[in-house]
Amino acid sequence: VVVNTGDDISLFGLRICPDLDTVMYTLGGGIDEERGWGRQDESFVVREELERYGSPLAWFGLGARDLATHLHRTQLLLGDATLTEVTRVLCERWQPGATLLPMSDVQAETHVTVADPESGRRRAIHFQEWWIKHRAALPAQAITLVHRGDLLPAPGVLEAIAAADVVLLPPSNPVVSIGTVLQVQGVRDALRDKRVVGLSPIVGGAPVRGMADACLTAIGVETTAEAVGRHYGSDLLDGWLVDTSDAGAEVPGVEVRAVPLLMTDLDATAEMARAALDLALA
Repeated sequence: VVVNTGDDISLFGLRICPDLDTVMYTLGGGIDEERGWGRQDESFVVREELERYGSPLAWFGLGARDLATHLHRTQLLLGDATLTEVTRVLCERWQPGATLLPMSDVQAETHVTVADPESGRRRAIHFQEWWIKHRAALPAQAITLVHRGDLLPAPGVLEAIAAADVVLLPPSNPVVSIGTVLQVQGVRDALRDKRVVGLSPIVGGAPVRGMADACLTAIGVETTAEAVGRHYGSDLLDGWLVDTSDAGAEVPGVEVRAVPLLMTDLDATAEMARAALDLALA
């Protein structure tokens, strides 16, 4: 599983990797399924104390159990381990049943350009601040992945793609999740030789969860399953799954099928994966 790291952020001296942790907790059986992020049986006493201190960063939902992951990761990174190596160590505990690979060991962060609500001046803020603190309510003028030097793939990323029979693009945010991974050097080229099937994150003209519509608006893409499929395009996709409510969507050069795409439970999610594999192997 190649995971986006553009959401990563440094807060309170800690390196926090939301997407890596979410995948790790989910596959390892530790995710809070109702929230869709963070740990089961989580407490937020740390955040509550930060709020009492008046910390300007208390908007970030730092859970007490989750804090241990960030502390251990940061300690290992300070000891010169790479993010790939640290992820491997963390997964030794969680046993996710799949190899989790950060998209890159190069530190990269997604920033969003907005108009300051007080001064009106343009300024860039971290994606997490825009997403969590402002709930994506500030219109995004640009979304940019910021990094130093070349954004090289982490060890094993291109090899995993080369060894794959098929590649599935999950129904994640097409701009700041999938789109970020596709910016890593060599990834898009590696996918051109593969059978690639994507699942639409848009159902009935709206994102199922989150504010992907705000991200799509920022890059000039309509919030429809068809528009997202066309955004990816036939140079990337071989197949595109849309929800039954979006039946009739067309993507030139791409086979489109309509199936139920709501992850209402584990069985429904498994059926989505089977449908994607069926289309990939058709």
